[in-house]
Amino acid sequence: MSKELSAVKAQEPEQIHVGIGEYKIAFAPHVLVTLGLGSCVGVTLYDPVMKCGGLLHVMLPDSTAYSRINKPARYADLGVPMLLDELKKLGARRERLEAKLAGGAQMFSGADRQFILNIGQRNVEMVRLMLARLKLRVKGEEVGGNVGRTMYLDTATGLVTIRSLGQGTRTL
Repeated sequence: MSKELSAVKAQEPEQIHVGIGEYKIAFAPHVLVTLGLGSCVGVTLYDPVMKCGGLLHVMLPDSTAYSRINKPARYADLGVPMLLDELKKLGARRERLEAKLAGGAQMFSGADRQFILNIGQRNVEMVRLMLARLKLRVKGEEVGGNVGRTMYLDTATGLVTIRSLGQGTRTL
């Protein structure tokens, strides 16, 4: 198992935190959570039969612009396939997997779009492209806007909860 993978099976529910450029996998009854989704995108994949899911925190859309990749999960083009592969190794089936996305915000209002390269939008577009290439269906998303988000995946139910300052809590 990779050091980024946490395949947890236990009786007591636990919150498992996923950092920037990381992914983790857990079985029910655990909750995966990632904080600070600004321009970053959180991607969940969930198998409702296995009650198993993964959460990826994507920071950048495309790894090809970089000559040295020391944390591949940081990039949408590498992280999404890695998450799928790890879930499949644990018995998840591609045809059952449900994807949900959150984040991709424009965090600097009034900033020159050329200067910030619209990274949030580019992250969302690349995640969607990778999910389509891998034939994974998107069941829900909350992307764009200009607020940061916290994303939770409840592996017992498959529900994704999004919390953001001033906007309360929503469920995907």
